[in-house]
Amino acid sequence: MKLLEGKTALITGASRGIGKSIAMKFAREGAHVAFTDLKRDEGMTSTEQEIGQLGVTCRGYASDASNTQQTQETVDQILKDFGRIDVLVNNAGITQDTLLMRMSEEQWDAVINVNLKSVFNFTRAVQRSMLKQKSGSIINMSSVVGVSGNAGQSNYSASKAGIIGFTKSVAKELGSRNIRCNAIAPGFIITEMTGQLSDEVKDKWADLIPLKRGGKPEDVANTAVYLASDLSSYVTGQVIHVCGGMNT
Repeated sequence: MKLLEGKTALITGASRGIGKSIAMKFAREGAHVAFTDLKRDEGMTSTEQEIGQLGVTCRGYASDASNTQQTQETVDQILKDFGRIDVLVNNAGITQDTLLMRMSEEQWDAVINVNLKSVFNFTRAVQRSMLKQKSGSIINMSSVVGVSGNAGQSNYSASKAGIIGFTKSVAKELGSRNIRCNAIAPGFIITEMTGQLSDEVKDKWADLIPLKRGGKPEDVANTAVYLASDLSSYVTGQVIHVCGGMNT
C-alpha cells in the first residue's frame, strides 16, 4: 500500500519548484491533490496534467494566499470538490531581498503577507474540517534562514521565523484532536530560481554545507511525505532541517 493512499492533500504555491515536487511525490504515494497558485497559467495547467497522469484526482485553484476571504472561498470549494482535506502544505512564498536600509514598507509587507499571513489563512480555513475529522497533518515551509537569519533577507527571515513559532503554537492547540503541525526548514535547494546563479556563487554555498552540494526539491518532498503519512504519527511541533547539515 502506498504511504498516502486515500488521503487528500492541499498544497499552496505548487505550480512549480518545491511545491510541484511535493505535489508529484504525494500523487505517486497515492494522494489526491488540490493545489493553489496566484493565477491559472500554463504552469498550473501543466502540473494538473502531469499529476493527473499518475492515476489520482488533481485540480489547481487560482487563489491569492495572502487574501483571507479568497483563501476561505478556495478551501470551501476544495472541500466541496474533494470531500475532505487530510494534509495541508503551506508552501506559498516569495522573496524581495535587499538590505534593511534600502527596504521599503511595501517590500516588507509583501513578503510577510505572502509567506506568513498565508500560513495563518490556510491553516485557519482547514482547521474546522480537520477538527470534525479528528485527524490531519499540517506542514509549514520555513527555511534555515528563519533559524539563523541572513543579511539582506530581514523580511524573508522574519516571515520564516514567524512560521516556526506559529507551527509550535498550532501543534499545542490541536494535538489533542489528533491534528499534527510541523515545519520543514530547507537550506540551499536547487530550483529554477537558484539554478540561475553562477557556478561561483553555487560553489560558495556548497563550501558552507557539510554534504558539499545543494539539495534537490525531491529531498524536501521526501520529508513532506514522511510528515504527511502515518510514519510520523507521533511527531508534532517539530522543525526538520533539510539542509545538508548547513545549519549544524
